[in-house]
Amino acid sequence: MAVKQTAGREQLGSFAPKFAELNDDVLFGEVWSREDKLSLRDRSLVTVVALMAQGLTDESFKYHLMSAKTNGITKEEIAEIITHAAFYCGWPKAWAVFRMAKEIWFEESDEDDEKAKHQASMIFPIGAPNDAFAKYFIGQSYLAPLSTKQVGIFNVTFEPGCRNNWHIHHADKGGGQILVCVSGRGYYQE
Repeated sequence: MAVKQTAGREQLGSFAPKFAELNDDVLFGEVWSREDKLSLRDRSLVTVVALMAQGLTDESFKYHLMSAKTNGITKEEIAEIITHAAFYCGWPKAWAVFRMAKEIWFEESDEDDEKAKHQASMIFPIGAPNDAFAKYFIGQSYLAPLSTKQVGIFNVTFEPGCRNNWHIHHADKGGGQILVCVSGRGYYQE
């Protein structure tokens, strides 16, 4: 079943209301809803190839790749679709699409790949295993020095399920520790 689309109104509603209406109500509301004529999976396949043929590899294309995955196109199928279309659409366009498809059909089951994917989403490096402070952790953590001038700044990365008892204040007065969460979810308990 097609998802109700509101992107047109949200992004262009006051600027181009008619276009927003056609986008949300006609293209996504009517055309994408005719699943008795063509499945969402097949509509995604056609859309991906049509956009690839145009060389359109922006955020809207990424949305359609994510929709294709949601609508049941597998990693093996998207690789074959792009390879086949490359002969008709152009080799450089296929390279651009593969770059985006690899991000979307990323295999999260492989631990090393999951770590690499997390690193790609981070501004700071994950670092090396935090063996020097392992006694403060249950599970694996990683430590990456960002700056050691004036004030030591480190990025600490915790694997899922890692627990810590590492709350040390080295300053005698007016200082301490600043914890900045840049990704994921953490829980605090006193």
